[in-house]
Amino acid sequence: MPLPERHLRDLAVSAIGLGCMPMSWGYNVDDADPVEIRATLHRAVDLGVTLFDTADVYGPWTNEEILGDYIVRDGLRDQVVIATKCGLVPIDRTSYGRDGSPAHVRAACEASLKRLGTDHIDVYQLHRVDPQVPLEETWGAMADLVAAGKVRHLGLSEVTVEEIRRAEAVHAVSSVQSELSLWTSENVDNGVCAYCTDHGIGFLAFSPLGRGYLTGALTPATIKDGDFRSTNPRFTAGAMKANTTIVEGIAAVASRHRVTPAQVSLAWVLSRGPNVVPIPGTKRRRWLEQNVASVNVLLTEEDLAELAALPRSVAPRY
Repeated sequence: MPLPERHLRDLAVSAIGLGCMPMSWGYNVDDADPVEIRATLHRAVDLGVTLFDTADVYGPWTNEEILGDYIVRDGLRDQVVIATKCGLVPIDRTSYGRDGSPAHVRAACEASLKRLGTDHIDVYQLHRVDPQVPLEETWGAMADLVAAGKVRHLGLSEVTVEEIRRAEAVHAVSSVQSELSLWTSENVDNGVCAYCTDHGIGFLAFSPLGRGYLTGALTPATIKDGDFRSTNPRFTAGAMKANTTIVEGIAAVASRHRVTPAQVSLAWVLSRGPNVVPIPGTKRRRWLEQNVASVNVLLTEEDLAELAALPRSVAPRY
């Protein structure tokens, strides 16, 4: 049975996508198993997942190669929508700088196409706006890639409503990617989600499981040196302990539905709007299958009210 579809403007994608970052970057990757990663990607296609999200900086440079090796070269290119990103340059394993210059955009696109082994990118996203380069210049260079046939659709990441408007004056915005979860709702509060819904722009919700915290399975010992989360204020031992009320509240709803806290967390994100597409990341089939099954979790008004009453995180994202 195919997954329900949602739209990034006029591009149809599965209601849940797959975030590929954990396959080679960000979280604990020492135990990454290429055989399991390949099986996970193929299983995602079997389950009807069509949106695969990556970026050049993940790895760096290795994450796109994984999709090139296990999706494109394995003959699955026509069944998927590949969304990748440009605009960030790695400094070390957990930090990066920004480059939104037109020259960088053009070079980054060529490099991504080569690593992916494809002749076009379905959704090319600006990973972060470069404050040193006018957004109109960066977006104009990305629009040129559409005109050249190298890119089909354009997306933004971590932007304000005003930045979306500025980009739209140059070229249509198909998607906006930002963090959205039961402990991160800034994009609801700042109007970005509402703007996207009102204008037919897809909202790609990254970290919909709170970088693993909302599953209830994460402990301070899980986060090792070099893990991106080790630099986040929410993942200090004190913050993780103080935020347990959030996890307990999600678990209570999950228990009533006989599902997992992860599935309730994803169902909540899906309930934020018909254009919202969560892209939970994983490198294992067992979690992929659990995540995809969340489309079948129907939260009641009582559930939603209970989840809305949960406290906010005691610490900021970054």
